[in-house]
Amino acid sequence: MAVKGNWAFILNPVAGNGFAGDYINVVEDKIKNYKVQGEIFLTHAKGHARTLSGELAEKGYDHIVAVGGDGTINEVAFGLVNKQNVTFGAVAAGTGNDFIQVLGFTEYFSERDWEIFFEVNQIKMDIGQCNDNYFFNGMGLGFDAQVAAENYTPDNEAKSGSKSKYLWHIVKNLMFFDEKIMYLMENDQKSEKTFFMNTIAIGRRFAGGYYLTPNALANDGLLDVCMVGDLNIGGRINLFMKVPKGAHIGHPKVTYYQTDKLIIEFDDEVPHHLDGELFFAKNFEIQILPQSMNTIYNPYGNHFFAIT
Repeated sequence: MAVKGNWAFILNPVAGNGFAGDYINVVEDKIKNYKVQGEIFLTHAKGHARTLSGELAEKGYDHIVAVGGDGTINEVAFGLVNKQNVTFGAVAAGTGNDFIQVLGFTEYFSERDWEIFFEVNQIKMDIGQCNDNYFFNGMGLGFDAQVAAENYTPDNEAKSGSKSKYLWHIVKNLMFFDEKIMYLMENDQKSEKTFFMNTIAIGRRFAGGYYLTPNALANDGLLDVCMVGDLNIGGRINLFMKVPKGAHIGHPKVTYYQTDKLIIEFDDEVPHHLDGELFFAKNFEIQILPQSMNTIYNPYGNHFFAIT
């Protein structure tokens, strides 16, 4: 039985240090074996996936799938914001592969994942907005933003390498990162906060296995905020060891809450990441766009959706 719809698979051939490029034949085989009316489109530069997904939606493709890492997934999904007649899908083929956890699929698709994927179980997913950009897993300020910044060249291109490169930058910044001062606007009141890191999320997992916002749900209309205050080196290491299992929430230096909007200001421009992609800004207007994207998910897996 053929899979319904007109499908486009946007594949970044350099994702995962070239893993996605070697994955083209796999995607071609799945299109053929599952009788999918679909085509593969390759990206050629940073930002191309965003433009391409929007163009393909306008041409009548009603199922558009990102094949690559979290950056590729962000770009493809970005191009589909406010396009209600399109269903978004993701196949992880990158390095960190954090977003795919939101949808309940495994990091590298098994045959069972492909079977479930082409069942086309759909759910409406929240989108996060930061200024004029969007995020679909989470954004970070402070420590993890600095880690992201060090994984980019001066030309704002992601450096090549494996997960070990992230670990090195994590260790270095655990030792030497200087806490930042931010100004947080809440209920028309401005407060000054000194913080080590601030994660604002729809999903739960970051940096290839760190559950910074372990209570987040991707369709509850709320952003989960995990703000870590100033810590000495021993405190940082102690907290870092707790994060993979989400056991950091009860730490006295951790503030964890939910909101639908945040306004944050800094004295100078600071790095921040959106789904691992690096940006710089001084002022931040952050909000949730509830259930704004039709998404393929795995209802049988460990997804991050509330099911009623």
